[in-house]
Amino acid sequence: MLIKKRDGEARKSALSETLASVAGGAMDRRAFLRRSGLTAGGAALAGGIGAGTVRKADAAPSAPDPKAEIKKSICTHCSVGCTVNAEVVNGVWVGQEPAFDSPLNLGSHCAKGAAVREHAHGDHRLKYPMKLEGGKYKRISWEQAITEVGDRLLKIRETAGPDSVYWLGSAKFSNEQAYFMRKFAALWGTNNVDHQARICHSTTVAGVAQTWGYGAMTNSYNDIHNSKAMFFIGSNAAEAHPVAMLHILKAKEQNKAPLIVCDPRFTRTAAHADEFVRMRPGTDVPLIWGIMWHIFENGWEDKEFIRKRVWGMDQVKAEVAKWNPEETERVTGVPGAQLKRVAQILATHKPGTVVWCMGGTQHTVGNANVRAYCNLQLALGNVGVAGGGTNIFRGHDNVQGATDMGLDVTTLPAYYGLAAPAWKHWARVWGLDYDYIKGRFKTPELMEAPGIPVSRWYDGVNEAKENIAQPEPIKAMIYWGHAPNSQVRQPELKKAMEKLDTLVIIDPYPTVSAVLHDRTDGVYLLPAATQFEVDGSRTASNRSIQWSERVIKPMFECKGDHEIMYLFARKFGFAAEFTKNIKVEGDVPLIEDILREINRGAWTIAYTGQSPERLKAHMANQQTFDKTTLRAVGGPCDGDYYGLPWPCWGNAAMKHPGTPNLYDSSKPVKDGGLNFRALFPEYKGESLLAVDSWPEGSELPAGHPGFTYGMLKKLGWDVDLTPDELAVIQKIGGEKADDVAWTIDLSGGIQRVAVKHGAAPFGNGKARAVVWNFPDPVPLHREPLYTPRRDLVEKYPTHADKKMMRLPFLYKSIQDKDVSKEFPIILTSGRLVEYEGGGDETRSNPWLAELQPDMFVEVNPFDANNAGLRAGDYVWVHGPEGGKVKVKARITERVGRGVAFMPFHFGGWFQGKDLRSKYPEGAAPIVLGESTNTAQTYGYDSVTAMQETKVTLCRIEKFQA
Repeated sequence: MLIKKRDGEARKSALSETLASVAGGAMDRRAFLRRSGLTAGGAALAGGIGAGTVRKADAAPSAPDPKAEIKKSICTHCSVGCTVNAEVVNGVWVGQEPAFDSPLNLGSHCAKGAAVREHAHGDHRLKYPMKLEGGKYKRISWEQAITEVGDRLLKIRETAGPDSVYWLGSAKFSNEQAYFMRKFAALWGTNNVDHQARICHSTTVAGVAQTWGYGAMTNSYNDIHNSKAMFFIGSNAAEAHPVAMLHILKAKEQNKAPLIVCDPRFTRTAAHADEFVRMRPGTDVPLIWGIMWHIFENGWEDKEFIRKRVWGMDQVKAEVAKWNPEETERVTGVPGAQLKRVAQILATHKPGTVVWCMGGTQHTVGNANVRAYCNLQLALGNVGVAGGGTNIFRGHDNVQGATDMGLDVTTLPAYYGLAAPAWKHWARVWGLDYDYIKGRFKTPELMEAPGIPVSRWYDGVNEAKENIAQPEPIKAMIYWGHAPNSQVRQPELKKAMEKLDTLVIIDPYPTVSAVLHDRTDGVYLLPAATQFEVDGSRTASNRSIQWSERVIKPMFECKGDHEIMYLFARKFGFAAEFTKNIKVEGDVPLIEDILREINRGAWTIAYTGQSPERLKAHMANQQTFDKTTLRAVGGPCDGDYYGLPWPCWGNAAMKHPGTPNLYDSSKPVKDGGLNFRALFPEYKGESLLAVDSWPEGSELPAGHPGFTYGMLKKLGWDVDLTPDELAVIQKIGGEKADDVAWTIDLSGGIQRVAVKHGAAPFGNGKARAVVWNFPDPVPLHREPLYTPRRDLVEKYPTHADKKMMRLPFLYKSIQDKDVSKEFPIILTSGRLVEYEGGGDETRSNPWLAELQPDMFVEVNPFDANNAGLRAGDYVWVHGPEGGKVKVKARITERVGRGVAFMPFHFGGWFQGKDLRSKYPEGAAPIVLGESTNTAQTYGYDSVTAMQETKVTLCRIEKFQA
């Protein structure tokens, strides 16, 4: 919230003072932009500069410094994947431009991207290893840090077992680093390893994958150019993904495509909407069913698509029939007439795309929400077509890739799961004996059991030992590239941090982890390099993989994350096994070799054809790719889709172009076409294989299961295998070679032959509108745990309490306690354009800090007047579990009556107390504030343990000193 600062004397703004210090007089526009981290694409940030701040510029040449070397890197914020052209002179990053050649950002940056140079050069970074001693952070050497931390962790491993150390990874890792850390955790002997996706899109991954095969965005930002309608729910792209918004507005303008935005809050995205649907938080399923009621009532569904490619829609239709306009309005607050209008728009403007983000995922019913969105698209026949699909905008620069790489408590890399066959596959890839890996775990059962999710790690410390399904509670926490203020129930998290034996923070910035607790020792800060200081690949939301070139060498005493992993592996005694297939130069594992190892093993999602050489060629030739289809037109990459979006079948020599739109059967598989994955060929004797539907040119014009060597033999296609491929298959399978599936064939031969004959290696099945292995096979509305609508609880109750992921999960026992009279306001949270994630790096950036200096709560005028609040007042926002935050009031009709909103990027205050003095000297962010998650409450998705941040209750009172 922009509030003019007054201290009794007139003074220049902080930005004006900064400009004066760098200018020393007149300065041309290009010099200003370069020095400030802004360029032409950063006009959004420049717009925040007051009149008279910058003098009229003289004309100046627009070319970069002739001595500058241009390095192509990727913005480290949201997952659009904007290319940054960094200008480097004598090893110093002196300027940046947004890449006009990039088909993803098309020469644009948002405010964060325009200021990203400061992320690497920032004064507030951790500069050398430190330890907390007597309540003060003290500088130590890397050797001392690795020795002391290593000794502490080895002692815990010996006395309590490997599961008592939690390795929390990062969506900020490159693909290679994320994969490396999952492998590291496996060799340490634990599945207690996770990253940000658990608390942002784990419900998406689970729900979407179980519906039609892969848990990812089906199309691309660019493919939205082909959309005739756009339906947004729980997504505020204008602030969370501003550059993606350019593609959305292009479709809106050129196709006259209506934009429908469903949200409890009138966002900047809603300001562009043709139809804004203000819904009650936590009512996504009834809202979607209310729309589908009209679709079915009027016969607007795509009956032929459903017949050929969808299973279970009749069961969905039966549930939808209960959501007539009257009941839908009673529960959601949305008039039936408006939803009929929305349904008619979607039915008559096809293809249409559905876009969602954390507004839809962060609920106790998050998995049900995303499956409802999918069912809407299946009913309309909007999947597997250009301009259709579900376009899920991810929130971190590599959250898609880190998830793909198995940095997760439930899987190994590439979604292989944790059962013995998955472990044996990766043992073969790593060249290690399966029994050696098994011996690293406390028990074989724990090797195949999902770990404790990051959303609940602190309960793995605080919960009674007998309620935790592992030998001992968590005793050491490694926070590696993760902001703790992004997690709910901050008082409980603080308590857990103080009970730990050891807390280690590995990050370019100290994060709130350094100060939230009241510890005086046992805390270590290890400075990680930023992604601008290492090479590696990162995966954008649309599954395009981009090679990010190192811009500068690591600053200060920072080290790349993969180097730090290697140093710990050497300390723990498994460095030789860890890097068996990977060249190590000094102490730095070669990133290209890590990617090659990924390519050898990630067959399930075909991260196999994207060799380092192919990815580097794409970045070097961005200008050759069409800006809508993403396909290269001539040039060295002719025919490839930009970034070789997975699946990119076979190995690199096969030259598969990548798959731009999942499940698009209008193209041959060899050219990026697909069908739905046959995850479940049958159910209770009923076939789930596709009917009268197959990819163009397939020699199997029918549904079929996934390929095995035995299936190739039955079809007579085994003759197409090379002798080398056959030898690998026979070595893997032994006497049961016929059972070797496409997912574990390290030769890639089964994939190659299937694609040669026009078939998808994973089979040709129907999408599942009903997911029978989930708690609610057909998505059901369940009232939030903290709901103000007590009249709806009996009819729409939450789940029963249960146990999963090594912990008890509470549902009914919380919902049964009515706190709605004491806490009458619904509290929700979301993003700001200026900051990202937990905000530590962006709130440490002077160009962004100037734009958003205060944490705030948005309150409707009706509620504010009843509470006696005025704009700019400090208020207490109390949560029903005892957490409270002191923030400024923003009075606005963006939120409806009875709803309040807070952004989630702030930290450094705790329940009214400023923690700035607890940071290492010079490392505190410029902007501090309360975390909304201090007031946020208990609530977790019933499948993935996604935290519920989008709907709880609160009470707002004027602050009294």
